[in-house]
Parts: sequence; structure tokens; C-alpha cells
Amino acid sequence: MTDLSASLTFRKGPSRVSLERVALLEAVDELGSITAAAKRLGLSYRAAWDALQALNNLFDAPVMEATAGGKAGGVARLTPRGRAVVRAFHRVQAELDATLSRLEGLLSEENLSWTLGMKTSARNALRGRITAVRCVDVSAEVALLVAPGVEITATLTRQSLEDLGLEPGRDAIALVKAGFVTLNTDPAATPAVPNRIAGKVASREDGAATSEIVLDIAAGKTLVASLPKTEAEALEIRPGLAIWALIEPAQIILAVE
Repeated sequence: MTDLSASLTFRKGPSRVSLERVALLEAVDELGSITAAAKRLGLSYRAAWDALQALNNLFDAPVMEATAGGKAGGVARLTPRGRAVVRAFHRVQAELDATLSRLEGLLSEENLSWTLGMKTSARNALRGRITAVRCVDVSAEVALLVAPGVEITATLTRQSLEDLGLEPGRDAIALVKAGFVTLNTDPAATPAVPNRIAGKVASREDGAATSEIVLDIAAGKTLVASLPKTEAEALEIRPGLAIWALIEPAQIILAVE
């Protein structure tokens, strides 16, 4: 399951109470010194002092008191108000953590947690449901329905098939680098290969030498292709143009939760 996380911050005008500032208060309370607290947290003395002063200014009573001594020494301690701030912050943080824990459960029930947390360098990540699996020697072909009427096929080893537990009815994510997507505007030149996807150009963004093309393929799903700018110009790619995307099955990576 993907772990959800959140950082609690209270704000009032330009001042704020954050986890980092509460940690500073706790370090001051434990060590009795702003200098020592700043060192523990990797802060300069000035940064620690400014943060503590901002907290003092934020509340109706000081959260910290310090005797003279500055960087060379002195004694610092939290006031009853300061300890109350620390306790209140942790109580709210505990409630937030409990809420996140419940949300993790809900996301898991809806099979969303992994998808929301996934990070990948592949420009295209399409969730779909496996419709068929066919084994040939040491290889396997997996068909994945990623949108109504849009099915793509990936090839992988039988060992990977077994390791991932891929079977019809299971959800999977198809990962495709944008550079692996080729485009053609002539249907006669795009034979009925396993991954021949019809779409319309949603956008084209040109760089110095490369163009990124976004295709609408169906049901709100998009496919991104990256190709040389000269090729995009030769194909006269523009928004609204009907086009076909071709992807080699071996260039599709499948991932599961």
C-alpha cells in the first residue's frame, strides 16, 4: 500500500506554526539552550532565534523565555503557553495521521493507492484490465484494455508473467516512453499491427529539435509521442488531425500493484 503523508502547518498572517518550529520548541525545552537546539536541528542561531521570536509574536503570551547570554550561553525554556502549543500541535497531528490512515484504507479498497503514488520516467502510464494472455515458448503476450475499444498488447517473458501474476481480469499499468510511440497520418501505411491506435491530435509543442504530440485516444485517455520536429512538420501535425499511433509490443512495460 502507498503511504500517504501530510505536513501540518498553522498560519496567521506571515507567521506560522509548523512541524519544524514545534521540533525547535521541543529541542529548546529539552536542552535549555537556543544554541544547542539550533545545532541539533541544523539551523543557524539567528534562524532559530527568528523562528522562536515569530512564535512569541504569534500567540497572546510568550511561548519561550530566555535569559541573557546569546550565542555564548544563557538559558532558554518554554513557558506554560509554549508547552500547551506543543501539546495542541501533536494532538492535531495525531488526528491528521489517523485520518490519513483511514484514507489509505479507502484508497486501497478502491484500488487507487498505488496509482496515486506511482512515479515513473515513462511519459505514458495507462491503467487497464487484462483481457487475454497467450504464451509462446518462453515469451508471453498480454492484451490490456485501456479504454473502450482501445486494446494494447505487450510482450514479456513467461517468467515475468508468473512473477507479476498477470492473468485475465487483473488490472495493470502499461508504461510507454514517448519516444517509442511512432505516428502516421496515412491509414494505408499503418497495417493492422498489435498496437495500432487511432486518435486525434490534442496538442503539439515544439522544442528546438523535438516535438511533443498529445493524442486523444478515447474516454479521456491520452497518449504522448515525442518525435523529431522535422518529422512533425512533414506530417503536418496540428490539433484536430486524425492520426494513428504505433507501438511495438516489446516496448511496453507492464506494472502491477
